[in-house]
Amino acid sequence: MSAARQEVHSQEGVLAGTHEGEPGLPRGRSGLPAEEVRAAQRERLLRSVVAAVARRGFGETTVADIVRGARVSKAAFYAHFTDKEDCFLAATGLGRELMFDRIISAASALPPAASAEDMLRAGLRAFLDFLVQESTFTRAFYIDMPAVGPGAVERLEKAQHSFARLNRAWHERARLDHPDWPAVPYEAYYALAGATTELIRAEVRLGRTATMASLEDTLVSLHLAVLAARPWVGAERPIP
Repeated sequence: MSAARQEVHSQEGVLAGTHEGEPGLPRGRSGLPAEEVRAAQRERLLRSVVAAVARRGFGETTVADIVRGARVSKAAFYAHFTDKEDCFLAATGLGRELMFDRIISAASALPPAASAEDMLRAGLRAFLDFLVQESTFTRAFYIDMPAVGPGAVERLEKAQHSFARLNRAWHERARLDHPDWPAVPYEAYYALAGATTELIRAEVRLGRTATMASLEDTLVSLHLAVLAARPWVGAERPIP
């Protein structure tokens, strides 16, 4: 097992996990209502597929692995999803939504008088903290997802466009207070999103998800260099 996969094996996060060795969901007159069982089955399957893919890779993961980790039947799996790709895309889609919610909430929680740089830093810090806390999802999303197929690649591109639109909204607001900051085309925002993605992907490949928070100054400086024409500030990180 690679160093990166060993890392996620020991730290799963809320979005990943298995119920192996635990009892299945209670049913019948003394158990849960049918709708609660279905909701619990889906949640277990979403967590299990992230854990399975992060540990084994998408190609090696089977539906049997997913249902074993979720402690549900194959019939229950196919009642929710058409195949393992459908299940995996649903799980990573949920994780993506929670990640963006965390970023937006962090920036929104700042006082109205907060500076543009404070807002930028708060959003990027929340982003990195999420990736550290959800290291198994991080591995599955940034490393395994590109190999799943065209549908997954399209989802990744949409995620980068979402980051680009967040950057654009922040920048347009910031320029009201900083008219000297340059106007940039949409491609610049998208390029920043892509650069951030590749930097995160490299850290995960190197098994350094747990120390991802150390990228905060680098990402803040990168964004301000492009969007505020600000000279780079900060110590140089060692080359891997």
